[in-house]
Amino acid sequence: MSESPGVAGLLAPALTMTGRCVRLSRRDIDAVITSMMLPVMLMLVFVYFFGGAINTGTEYVNYVAPGILVLCAAFGSSGTAVRVSEDMKGGIIDRFRSLDVGGTSILAGHVVASTVRNLFSTALVLGVGVLIGFRPSASAAGWLAAGGVLMVFLVALSWLSAAVGLLAKTPEAAAGFTFFMMFLPYPSSAFVPIETMPGWLHGFADHQPVTPLIESLRGLLHAQPVGSAPWLALAWCGGILTVAVGVSGVLFRVRTR
Repeated sequence: MSESPGVAGLLAPALTMTGRCVRLSRRDIDAVITSMMLPVMLMLVFVYFFGGAINTGTEYVNYVAPGILVLCAAFGSSGTAVRVSEDMKGGIIDRFRSLDVGGTSILAGHVVASTVRNLFSTALVLGVGVLIGFRPSASAAGWLAAGGVLMVFLVALSWLSAAVGLLAKTPEAAAGFTFFMMFLPYPSSAFVPIETMPGWLHGFADHQPVTPLIESLRGLLHAQPVGSAPWLALAWCGGILTVAVGVSGVLFRVRTR
């Protein structure tokens, strides 16, 4: 009877797959530049084109920066769907399976690489925000809490993207997920207060995963009360992660029979 692999036996393939995905990302310069520059351009557009017309009770850059950070994370994580779909279409998965690399390790490599890419993008967006007037007043604990919440969101969304990549028949179809994720922060408190939206939109804007995440980041970075927002954000992320991991495992087995 063969013994089940230990923790090291599970981690080693995942780390190998992570290294492979990071190297592939470095070669795809166009995608890297787009994932970094698009959120920066959106921040500049909102702050300098629309900021003077939007009253949020504070400097608009301080209001919108947390929303742009979430938009950056959503856009960057959604690219995982395309990369997983390309692997499925290109036949490399069969080679990995012949080397006894499991589906969990393959998908975990994509998720970890996506998280690494997004950390660089987030740092760039945050740096540009500071240059144009973003002034967070968080303590060290506030920064750690904000970073932790955002990290959980990155991982959950990357796993969801991996599941979409397994479900999509082509990389082009998987790319459509990018547009959905880019849209989700707009009907939230990312760019304008929810109370300024039409009444029929309040229910959705108040009860979607992005809103408590943004409210958590905004409150933590500005040392303001956050109430239950971080717990709601973590609950949403935990639910998304649980469903995504389970669904991706089923889809991987179905697609690689």
